Amino acid sequence: MLHCGSTGNGRDRMSLKGKVALVTGSTSGIGLGIAEALAAAGADLWLNGFGDAAEIEKLRAGTAEKFGVRVGFSGTDISKPAEVVALVAEIEKTFGSLDILVNNAGVQFTAPVEEFPDAQWDRIIAINLSAVFHGMKAVIPGMKKRGWGRIINIASAHGLVASPEKVAYVAAKHGVVGATKVAAIELANDGITVNAICPGWVLTPLVQKQLDDRAKKEGKDVAALTRDFLTEKQPMAQFTKTEQIGGLAVFLCSDAAATMTGAPISIDGGWVAA
Repeated sequence: MLHCGSTGNGRDRMSLKGKVALVTGSTSGIGLGIAEALAAAGADLWLNGFGDAAEIEKLRAGTAEKFGVRVGFSGTDISKPAEVVALVAEIEKTFGSLDILVNNAGVQFTAPVEEFPDAQWDRIIAINLSAVFHGMKAVIPGMKKRGWGRIINIASAHGLVASPEKVAYVAAKHGVVGATKVAAIELANDGITVNAICPGWVLTPLVQKQLDDRAKKEGKDVAALTRDFLTEKQPMAQFTKTEQIGGLAVFLCSDAAATMTGAPISIDGGWVAA
């Protein structure tokens, strides 16, 4: 059985066979791209998210068949600590371990600070930041016991820089980067790495909605607006693909990245370099 760090060719060294991964918010978008990349590398997979039950079951079964791995699913509300603890226990009982945690689930709302609804602040902090803490807290004991673990927190370019009207999201993502660094320091000699991926613009349903809304508001064609939308923030006039973020996640789980920890890793078309 091959594991990260196996000898052999480069592909073998990226193998995650024998590992079990949980990706939150993985029924679509970035989370699904990461989940599929981990499954393609051989990891057994646990999906999480909301949506139509029949469609999710189709996705679960299709992923298992396509990649030849075990795939589970739970609609756990990750903003609730007790549910997160129960989810981790369920995965460890069902699959025997939980080796990789990708905290990906996130929500967004935009408004000026003085108009920002309190309920939206609480919702965004709970899902985008507090859930990261609860997830790490729940998986760390098992990872310590096994002497191996990979925690990947999906932050954002907004974890490093700010934009207007996104006070809760920017605060949460900055918090994710900070929490990542703390956990990395604490776990540096336990065989566990903790890193944050900081994407720029990725063409997910969330971003597509922003494009559609903005095009409608400004009376522009969506395709014509896309380049302006991208280059308003990042020098590179193209979206990052979900599969590219998935590839980065696989690398962070590999032995090649065994001493990479506490790092906010930008994959943002040069956004934070500009």
